[in-house]
Amino acid sequence: MKVLDLHCSQGHVFEGWFASEEDFQQQRSGHLLECPMCGCTTIEKGLSAPRLNLGGTSQERSPAPAQEGQVASLPQAQREKLRALQAAWLQVSRHVAQQAEDVGERFAKQALRMHRGEEEEKPIRGQATPEQTRELLEEGVPVLPLLLPKVTTETLQ
Repeated sequence: MKVLDLHCSQGHVFEGWFASEEDFQQQRSGHLLECPMCGCTTIEKGLSAPRLNLGGTSQERSPAPAQEGQVASLPQAQREKLRALQAAWLQVSRHVAQQAEDVGERFAKQALRMHRGEEEEKPIRGQATPEQTRELLEEGVPVLPLLLPKVTTETLQ
């Protein structure tokens, strides 16, 4: 099993597990890899430090050498904070996705009906156009535009 440090074109860093280098390349060329933070499919492999299992000793993986791009230019402490922030964002996104019903494109109509008391209030999420969002805000409906990474709405395997 190969554990690789990956990064998307937006500078998000995450880990990927692959059976082999060929497996990674096939998934990458087939656009099957996706950033868990933003959904970007432009994924590059960063430099990774190998992890060696030596008998019964438990050794932590050493930090990866600096990658090219924005994240690589950050000091180690800031890279660790960025990774912690990304992990926290994924946790919050998962919580929102689990707690709110996905009503899809019906979001604007359903949110307005709930605001007017025509329907029982409950947590919902979905898609709205910029115009629909503007109308909801003008009506006094509390709306928070939020891009939920696809990984937060899928079943973990």
